[in-house]
Amino acid sequence: MFKHISYLSFTFSVIAAMTTLSACMTTVPVPREKNNAVIYNPTKSPFIPEFTVFDNNDEESVLSIKIRRDQLFFNEANAAGVPMASLNISVFLYNKNLNGLVCDSARYDFDIKKENALPEFVCRVALKLFRGASYYAVVKITDKIKQTHSTSYLDIKKDNEFGSNNFRIYNHFSKKEVFTRVLHPDEYINIHYPNKSFDTLFLFYYKPVTNISPAPSVLLPETTTSEKPEKMFILPFNDTLPVMFPKPGIYLFSIDSTKRQGITLFNFGDEYPGMSKASTMIPPLEYIATTEEMDSLRNAENQKVALDNFWLKHAGNIDKAKELIRIYYFRVQYANLYFSSYKAGWLTDRGMIYMLYGPPDILNKSIDTEKWGYKLPAVKSKWGERYTIDNQYIWFIFTRKDNIFTENDYSLNRSQTPVSRWDEAVASWRRGKVFRLDNPKEYQ
Repeated sequence: MFKHISYLSFTFSVIAAMTTLSACMTTVPVPREKNNAVIYNPTKSPFIPEFTVFDNNDEESVLSIKIRRDQLFFNEANAAGVPMASLNISVFLYNKNLNGLVCDSARYDFDIKKENALPEFVCRVALKLFRGASYYAVVKITDKIKQTHSTSYLDIKKDNEFGSNNFRIYNHFSKKEVFTRVLHPDEYINIHYPNKSFDTLFLFYYKPVTNISPAPSVLLPETTTSEKPEKMFILPFNDTLPVMFPKPGIYLFSIDSTKRQGITLFNFGDEYPGMSKASTMIPPLEYIATTEEMDSLRNAENQKVALDNFWLKHAGNIDKAKELIRIYYFRVQYANLYFSSYKAGWLTDRGMIYMLYGPPDILNKSIDTEKWGYKLPAVKSKWGERYTIDNQYIWFIFTRKDNIFTENDYSLNRSQTPVSRWDEAVASWRRGKVFRLDNPKEYQ
């Protein structure tokens, strides 16, 4: 048995009523076959939190959770009669090395006055994570006023002193902790390694991956990075050294020149995660455009006009074109937010499916696996005077892969995707209609 230790840190004042739960190797497995489709549906999930994990020592790590102020809902229906948000944050930690048994948990309740609110709210939770083990954390954030919630799933690997969780990243000017690992070209940061002193930092640079994922019916591996870095730099290290990334690519920082282990930072372009320039809006069309159309778009003298003409041609009129553009690039943006790994999210297998099919109707998530289901038109059969409805789905199964750069790398199991109706999805978009499996008559 161990004692659960927890603490909180805030970027603005809160009135907190806090309850902490603890568990030690109970027999509760990671939930399976539960529909978690809401986690990839921004219209149904009120929060898009960000996370970092830092290893305090061999037995304890700190999970930090950041929520933006504009995601909080403030209401005056409370005893104080002042605008206030009310949250519950629950964390469940599962040990992969012990068959997914829950090994720690915590629960916190917060009442947050609007007048005290700054742009960010940060909660820090100390958890028992032991060196050499791999974990799976489930974080549920509930808006207690609106009775809505979002659930996030984190893979955490606590391997050795070289791993990413031994580093912390801070903004060079504001000195605030940076939660995202995707940085913009003009963003300056400081890299901290609090648990050990050293004077040299090694930077391995890898070229960005820009190839799209192959269609589900194509049994080809997706393009990955080369094991050999493009360049290596030796930097004199101190935690006030300003670092920035003007060039798109993958930047792996390590304290040992012989190891490809450390913290990885990414530059996916100056518009990530969204896009508004024609030059960045054209590449995602490769999923639905022909080779000739892509060549024409890339080589156009005026790419903005060429892009507008592409959508107008397939939509048929300006209003439909505007709606298609809104939906398509909305999905590109959220694919980047949800699925970015060693490459931008829209380039990944999950991003590809998300963009053309939309958020899944069913998402069964377990350790290292996601199973997405898209509903087909209901089949109605009659027996006597009674009707029965048979709901059927097309399934896509994604498996997490070990990757030196990220814990968010999932690959589509194409051999287990016998039917995808990919050609039908592409044809629908090219006819100017958002593809929906459960209502095909509209698109015939």
